[in-house]
Amino acid sequence: MPRVRFKKKEMDDCYLAGVKYYELPIAYDALTVVVNPNNPLSVIKVSELKTLWAPEAQGKIKTWNQVNPAWSAEAVKLFGAGSDSGTFDYFTEAVVGKAKSSRGDYTASEDDNVLVQGVANDKNALGYFGMAYYEENKTKLKAVAIDNGKGGVLPSAETVKDGSYVPLARPIFIYVNANSYDTKPEVKEFVDFYLKNAQALVPQVKYVALPAEDYAEGAKRLENKKLGTGFGGKSEVGLKVSDLLKREPKL
Repeated sequence: MPRVRFKKKEMDDCYLAGVKYYELPIAYDALTVVVNPNNPLSVIKVSELKTLWAPEAQGKIKTWNQVNPAWSAEAVKLFGAGSDSGTFDYFTEAVVGKAKSSRGDYTASEDDNVLVQGVANDKNALGYFGMAYYEENKTKLKAVAIDNGKGGVLPSAETVKDGSYVPLARPIFIYVNANSYDTKPEVKEFVDFYLKNAQALVPQVKYVALPAEDYAEGAKRLENKKLGTGFGGKSEVGLKVSDLLKREPKL
C-alpha cells in the first residue's frame, strides 16, 4: 500500500533487522483543508493555519476572529488526523514547522470518514485530510485555497504538478524488500507492474500521477540495485520527486 516516506525509527528498525529495501515514488497527494459548504471561508494563509493548530493555541484560540479579526466570532471546531498518522506528521511540519507539534484539543481520528462527517455536519468546523477523501465527498465539503504568500491556491492535479500548491503537496511511496524482489518472481512481477501502470491507475484512486520519467527513474533504481531512502530519516516539505530521485539513496 502506498505511504509517506520512511521515518528514522523505521530506517533504524530495518537496519537492525538486516532488511534492505528500495524506495519507489508512486504519486503525489495533496493534503486538503476543508470547511462546511455554508462557511464563507474560501482562502486561508499558512500563518493563519499555524495560529489555529500550533500547540500554544490549545485552550486559547477558540473563535474564528481570534485568527483573523474579519472572521466570525463563533467558536471554531477542528478535525484532523490522529497523532500516529503520517498525515498528522506532514501537516504539522508543513504548517507549524515541526512534525507532531500540534494543539491537542481537536477531534482526532485515523478514519478520514469520521473527519468528513464532522466537518460536513458543523458550519463552524475546519479539518484536513488527503485530497482523495475530499474528492469523494466534495458535495458535502468545501476546499479552502491555501495562501503561502502568493495568493490562494486550491488543491488539484495541476497545482500539485506545477508546484504551486505549497506546502501541502507531498510525495507518497512504496517500499520494497530487496531480498523479496530479487528472489520471489511474484514480488518482482507485482512491483514491475506497479511502476509500468501507475501513471494510468493512480488518478483512479484520486492521487496525482508522477511524470513518466519519474516512474522510469524508479525502475532504474531497481535495475541498478540502488537501496535505501533519499530522505535520511527526515521529512522535507515541498520536495519534488524529480529532485529526490537525483539523490543517492542510503540505508
